[in-house]
Amino acid sequence: MQGAGPAVCIGSDIDTDLIIAGRYLRTKDRSVWAEHAFEDLDPALAGRLSGAVIVAGRNMGCGSSREQAVIALREAGVVGIVAESFARIFFRNAINVGLPVIEATVPCTDGAHVAFDLDAGWVEVDGKRYPARPLSERMVAILRAGGLVPYWRSRR
Repeated sequence: MQGAGPAVCIGSDIDTDLIIAGRYLRTKDRSVWAEHAFEDLDPALAGRLSGAVIVAGRNMGCGSSREQAVIALREAGVVGIVAESFARIFFRNAINVGLPVIEATVPCTDGAHVAFDLDAGWVEVDGKRYPARPLSERMVAILRAGGLVPYWRSRR
């Protein structure tokens, strides 16, 4: 499974409250969540997410187990997230909704071209390749299916 897009750099220790603030969770309208993603970090950031690869530092998605944070990013059009490390619940929520997450340490400049290949285990930033922590075959299969629900439906 592969993906590519311009980098959106966000730093370390990004918690789920920064991804989607609780005040927007009164609605189940996912487009509202996407529209307000990262609003408290940078009000203009949501407009840059469609087709982008988020590049983060350590502990991406820490905080609450808020699944809406991952859904907001997927609905905003994020292609994948590359980070040095992820909070475990955020990591699994991303897999479950079909949003690729890649553990790798890469340099980041906003707008740099980022590509990844989950099968081969690499991330490329502006043509320079870096190793990525491999995902299990099952996790890749879940991502290919579009998330956990489509994965299980396809196995019937």
